Amino acid sequence: MAFPHRLDAPELPDFSILKRLARDQLIYLLEQLPGKKDLFIEADLMSPLDRIANVSILKQHEVDKLYKVENKPALSSNEQLCFLVRPRIKNMRYIANLVNADKLAGRIRKYKIILTPQKFYACEMVLEEEGIYGDVSCDEWAFSLLPLDVDLLSMELPEFFRDYFLEGDQRWINTVAQALHLLSTLYGPFPNCYGMGRCAKMSYDLWRKLEEEEDSETKGRRPEIGHIFLLDRDMDFVTALCSQVVYEGLVDDTFRIKCGSVDFGPEVTSSDKSLKVLLNAEDKVFSEIRNEHFSNVFGFLSQKARNLQAQYDRRRGMDIKQMKNFVSQELKGLKQEHRLLSLHIGACESIMKKKTKQDFQELIKTEHALLEGFNIRESTSYIEEHIDRQVSPIESLRLMCLLSITENGLIPKDYRSLKTQYLQSYGPEHLLTFSNLRRAGLLTEQAPGDTLTAVENKVSKLVTDKAAGKITDAFSSLAKRSNFRAISKKLNLIPRVDGEYDLKVPRDMAYVFSGAYVPLSCRIIEQVLERRSWQGLDEVVRLLNCSDFAFTDMAKEDKASSESLRLILVVFLGGCTFSEISALRFLGREKGYRFIFLTTAITNSARLMEAMSEVKA
Repeated sequence: MAFPHRLDAPELPDFSILKRLARDQLIYLLEQLPGKKDLFIEADLMSPLDRIANVSILKQHEVDKLYKVENKPALSSNEQLCFLVRPRIKNMRYIANLVNADKLAGRIRKYKIILTPQKFYACEMVLEEEGIYGDVSCDEWAFSLLPLDVDLLSMELPEFFRDYFLEGDQRWINTVAQALHLLSTLYGPFPNCYGMGRCAKMSYDLWRKLEEEEDSETKGRRPEIGHIFLLDRDMDFVTALCSQVVYEGLVDDTFRIKCGSVDFGPEVTSSDKSLKVLLNAEDKVFSEIRNEHFSNVFGFLSQKARNLQAQYDRRRGMDIKQMKNFVSQELKGLKQEHRLLSLHIGACESIMKKKTKQDFQELIKTEHALLEGFNIRESTSYIEEHIDRQVSPIESLRLMCLLSITENGLIPKDYRSLKTQYLQSYGPEHLLTFSNLRRAGLLTEQAPGDTLTAVENKVSKLVTDKAAGKITDAFSSLAKRSNFRAISKKLNLIPRVDGEYDLKVPRDMAYVFSGAYVPLSCRIIEQVLERRSWQGLDEVVRLLNCSDFAFTDMAKEDKASSESLRLILVVFLGGCTFSEISALRFLGREKGYRFIFLTTAITNSARLMEAMSEVKA
């Protein structure tokens, strides 16, 4: 990497303790059912569980057979059944059917339900309705922080986004507050806290309550992490809707990284088998290319392959002793590197094949035009063509949302025409999806007289209005407006570049989108860190409709070392993309910070659209 190191980056905290805590708690819960038992696991808990406690650990604690929770009768003959599930109504019904079937057949067994990350009253209500509340024991496994990498923690709650930002369901806020409380218990208090968004504010308030209740524990502790940011996903939909072009983001867009690992199919492994690969800092090849713009990756990998070949070739002139050393010390490492190298080269080839097939250049050009507000008519016709050719329902939706947010809503004529074409092309069952997108503010229609300039004039009049306290009513009429252009100007999100933007030597965070756009979420973090508060960003905060929910809590910094003040935890509520992670890692290297990420789940444009869609793929 050609990045200058201004300061030695501070050490990252050791997150392996989080895995140990989760494992110990799970074992404790399993041991409350002494003796042999069968374990039923919900499908989307399998990957996270595998990272915490593998099959052999479960076997040591007398788990006999493992079953997947699915819609068919259980064939277990064991006398004790344990269920590890998310707190969902359908899971409770599944367990109730199973218990009631046993009752009918006159079977007597013991049942234990472990709900993770928390227990909800609604679940217990269902068990009561089904008449089995007294037959089962219910417990909570508070496992909500999974370290996916040295600087990345995930709550693995992909449903958080839809539940909160579409349904307005606040039940996961407690989980977030508990997770933050655990982090401050383990790594000391956070001297500086900044937040933006309604969800961030609620999570923060609840977390503070928990801290007050147990104030004695963290008092006097030295903070290890100097700053924490809490950000709502809906303050920056644009970044999440753009195609990713850094390597890790592209791998996620193409193959779907799930819980920190990816399944590479036969087209990548060049064998007839698929292979599950863990993508993290321990993969020496991956860690050097993960944050690179895709255009640089191929060159890097071929250079690496040449170096590797040269190391292999060294053995030609070796005597027996040197050969023995080479085999015992270097060969294993070289083989491992060789295997990873060929996998990533395979992945690159596969990505390139797929991307040329869907005419990636043309797509990126359209996205950049939308971000800059140029050639809107041409971009609209590109989207229409996309819909008519039935390229992909998710992709077409994403482009419509990007057009809507960057243009502050679509002109009614365009909105109707695009919606009609979409429903004719992909089927009327998508009608409900449009209603969802509208509710979440992702795809909206401008009210008459709400052209962009009119809205901007209205907003600037409000902003300059002296009676700042009385403008909330006028503001609520602008609710769900994205004001993207105005914010983009204020924060200089579209860099002015003289000549070509050199992607080999990135000069700013815009490289994660080929130099066309700096992610809004990352720019805000950069600005707040420079100012150490929201001061001077008042207008941006207002344009983002966040005036009541942007807050700074500066605690006493005297206990914090200068080292810890350069460690920053960024919490994304509603999901975070690999592009944002790469952009902030770059900012950290430039300014001598180290960023740690905590997200409710990793997201990308397809996951965002799927969460809003009523049509299951």
